[in-house]
Amino acid sequence: MELYVHLPYCRQKCRYCDFASYPCRESTMPAYVDALLAEADALKPRAEGASLSTLFLGGGTPSLLPPGLLERLLNGLAARFPRDADAEFTSEANPGTLTREWLEAARAGGVNRLSLGMQAYQPELLRTLGRIHSHDQVIESVQAARQTGFRNINLDLMFGLPGQTRAQWLETLQQALALEPEHLSCYGLIPEDGTPLFRDLESGRLTLPDEGEERRMYDDALELLARRGYVQYEISNFALPGRECRHNIGYWEQAPYIGLGASAASMLPDGRGEVRMTNPALIDDYLLMVQEGRWSMRENTLVTPEDARFETLMLGLRMTRGVSESAFSARHGATLESCYGERLRSLAARGLMEYAGGFWRLTRRGMDVQNAILVELMDD
Repeated sequence: MELYVHLPYCRQKCRYCDFASYPCRESTMPAYVDALLAEADALKPRAEGASLSTLFLGGGTPSLLPPGLLERLLNGLAARFPRDADAEFTSEANPGTLTREWLEAARAGGVNRLSLGMQAYQPELLRTLGRIHSHDQVIESVQAARQTGFRNINLDLMFGLPGQTRAQWLETLQQALALEPEHLSCYGLIPEDGTPLFRDLESGRLTLPDEGEERRMYDDALELLARRGYVQYEISNFALPGRECRHNIGYWEQAPYIGLGASAASMLPDGRGEVRMTNPALIDDYLLMVQEGRWSMRENTLVTPEDARFETLMLGLRMTRGVSESAFSARHGATLESCYGERLRSLAARGLMEYAGGFWRLTRRGMDVQNAILVELMDD
């Protein structure tokens, strides 16, 4: 079983962000932590006694939570959900908000993996993104985390940014590698409708690198990180051997999970099959739902067998190892061949997919056009 906890607080909304995160709402933090623990009480029976293999604090900016409240939250979660002895416990953090006191409270509460939003090295690109930190703060944050006992650190990086050159992307990669992280996430920018960055792109105030340049940036990451010993295990994720993010792998393999907090989702089995439950996105609506026990405010969706099959394929193809034929059959009572055989063979004939060792996976060429492949694989 996996657990995700959403902390929707941020000092300043990044210009590309469409997640549920809200500046200037710190006054609600004590009530929000109470609500998280009350929701944990309500969902605990759905865990059916299972222990947690992974936990993940996301946001927003978890490192904005005062150390005392963080300690209260982590102790409360530990009292409600037993953890595996080797559980992976990740928290996101932003370099512009990270303190030694927060890091010490996180470590004391069991956090053993840190994910820092570096994004870019160049100050001008950080300003374009609306980030509040400098690269010096990234360095200081990594050093403080090491001194506090963290031995598993991820850095988030972004490419394909407005005005970004290939040379700048290589410089960002090299500066990140100089900090010796165990894991790197390299995401191509996807401009989200309604964000300030999207509006600037629509108006022509900013322009993106062309598709060929963005693809070359991705190729640069593949080549440089492989040379430095990082293994690509998912389209955007690279790790030193044994340092893959187990929490995210759980999502891609459709492990059951509980989500606590505003906008958080849970995926749990019940008598009808798998049910996806999604909480209200606004802080005030979430607090009202929990405080008054109005669980009907959740969006509940029964995942149909057809949707479940496609999700197994879609999520599995994000992984470089691909989708296991035997795991698919065990999960769905049907083979990949019976569900998608003709389409898979057609894609393989065009050099976009391959079958090896019991797994269907994307080729390097297929990764470049993954979205188009998924459209082709969709059930009619």
